[in-house]
Amino acid sequence: MASGGVSVASLWTEVNRCGQNGDFTRALKAVTKILQENRDDVTALNCKIVCLVQTGSFKEVLNVMNMHSKTLSSEDMAFEKAYCEYRLNRVESALKTIEAAPEQTDKLKELYGQVLYRLERYDDCKSVYTDLIRNSQDEYEEERKTNLAAVVASMSQWEEAPLEDLGLPESTYELCYNAACALIGQGQLTESLNKLRQAEELCRVSLADDSDVTEEDIESELAVIHSQMAYVMQLQGRTDEALQLYNQVIKLKPSDVGLLAVTANNIITINKDQNVFDSKKKVKLTNAEGVEYKLARKQLQAIDFNKALLAMYTNQADQCRKLASSLQSQNPGHPRPVLIQVAQLCREKQHGRAIELLQQFSDQHPESASGIKLTMAQLYLIQGHVTKACDVLKSIDEFKHKSGMISALVTMYSHEEDIDGAIDIFKQAIDHYQSEQPGSAAHLALVREAANFKLKYGRKKEAISDLEQLWKQNPKDIHTLAQLISAYSLVDTDKAKSLSKHLPSADTMALKVDVDELENSIGATYVRKKAAKVIGENLPKEPIQQGEIKKKKKKKRGKLPKNCDPTATPDPERWLPMKERTYYRGKKKGKKKEQVGKGTQGATAGASAELDASKTASSPPTSPRPGSASGSSTAPASNVVPPRQQKPAAPGATRKKAPQKKKKGGKGGW
Repeated sequence: MASGGVSVASLWTEVNRCGQNGDFTRALKAVTKILQENRDDVTALNCKIVCLVQTGSFKEVLNVMNMHSKTLSSEDMAFEKAYCEYRLNRVESALKTIEAAPEQTDKLKELYGQVLYRLERYDDCKSVYTDLIRNSQDEYEEERKTNLAAVVASMSQWEEAPLEDLGLPESTYELCYNAACALIGQGQLTESLNKLRQAEELCRVSLADDSDVTEEDIESELAVIHSQMAYVMQLQGRTDEALQLYNQVIKLKPSDVGLLAVTANNIITINKDQNVFDSKKKVKLTNAEGVEYKLARKQLQAIDFNKALLAMYTNQADQCRKLASSLQSQNPGHPRPVLIQVAQLCREKQHGRAIELLQQFSDQHPESASGIKLTMAQLYLIQGHVTKACDVLKSIDEFKHKSGMISALVTMYSHEEDIDGAIDIFKQAIDHYQSEQPGSAAHLALVREAANFKLKYGRKKEAISDLEQLWKQNPKDIHTLAQLISAYSLVDTDKAKSLSKHLPSADTMALKVDVDELENSIGATYVRKKAAKVIGENLPKEPIQQGEIKKKKKKKRGKLPKNCDPTATPDPERWLPMKERTYYRGKKKGKKKEQVGKGTQGATAGASAELDASKTASSPPTSPRPGSASGSSTAPASNVVPPRQQKPAAPGATRKKAPQKKKKGGKGGW
């Protein structure tokens, strides 16, 4: 009897009933009671492990296995242990558990394929799924094919492996989506976008049949397809359309943290150094918990790089250096962390320190030094050290004999007026192509450019060998032969004469063109002049026909300046500036301007002197004495009428009012 008066048999009945109903929480309680009666019951322990797995208690499963390691054999529980380790993201431990199992069952092989995919061992993973599809026939065959298609897509994207036709169908939207991802890895963007549209249509059709699925559920399922479509558009340069799709995915708030992180990262790459506030909000989505277990190593690496660049664009110099140093320690041979540090130093105008950092990385990792040295040369050019930039570029063996590199070096040496250095670059490149690709188009084009360069800078003697080589390759090239004769004329005149025999005759080179007709044509820029008359000969004049009048040219009179007196003698110093003339006395200084009157309103400025009492002979009293007449003032009477006694002006003298503007809009009043 179990505790509480309940029999063990009834508890087992409860476990069986709950297991069939999918109620593993109640089943776990019943199993726990059974184990209280017999803690080493193997069947009860197995049931407890199954219940714990179904409820997601993976750590507790491993604890139970460790506590009852003597009772539970590792051979029988290998799958459960490996599965719990896989779900707890202990992928390396899960791999060891699977490889240590004595028998590789089908379910162990399925889990083995998942573990290898998480470890990015795609070749081994493809072999596992290919074997499972070939040797098993059940209802999970379509899922295995979907997983195999995902492996092929990952190999195409992350390892740049060529596509292999495995005969996988594209009947479901998952298979069609994986096929589109594989095409993206091969650079077939248009074809991949068509596949993604096909996958979207298949998804809508398959989910529309289910009545329980809402439109929101369909959009949530389509989020990963839309995000991938936006990525393709971004690669095609259609950034506005891509950004719109990315924002639609973000607004849906999908539960997949990996999808959110990738979408947010791609939005940040579109923003670059613009819209930094939006980028700072989006970067938080890349820090969600569990992102590192959902994405590939290269995806996580790209997100970390963009975080460092965002810190640089937001002027967080310390944060940028910290992130770049961390990236460099994680990826010691990758040049991008060093380039981010160099970019930050250049923003701080520390070009010398940036060049030292690049040189240090180049010495430590010569296999990745090509891009680093190009950056170093660019920094030298910014500082004006052209010769040092040339030395750095010449040290890049990978690009040493490329046409672009040769052109850049010749241009820089020419800028420094080092013609010998430029000719030496041509010589090394010609020798390389002479040994590797003699007579090729690139070789002959290089010889042609070298000859033209030497002729341009007057090195005709040095250009002879190049011109002879070109002429031997094509004896019918008259232009090259003419250049060769011109060069030999300075060195060996006899050789020049002998070569001139190979020039075609004048008759063969002449074109059958009527020169007179050509010169007199409408579009001719030069017209032959008529022969001038011979002096002394009396040529008969042509009679003037009736109606023709001989026109005479009229001489235009010169215009005189304004206020000019033609009878007066002009000033001989009129061409000199006023200050330099002998009669210039300078401007009169100290002339006071007439002060503005400060009388009553309406008083005129001209009457201010007459109204000033201080300027009269004797000032009248301020008010008349009692008993005296108003006209008995000793001062003469003034003719000025005070403003208050002035009569209004005539109606014609009133100031005109400005005409009112008509209101727009007619009678509506608007």
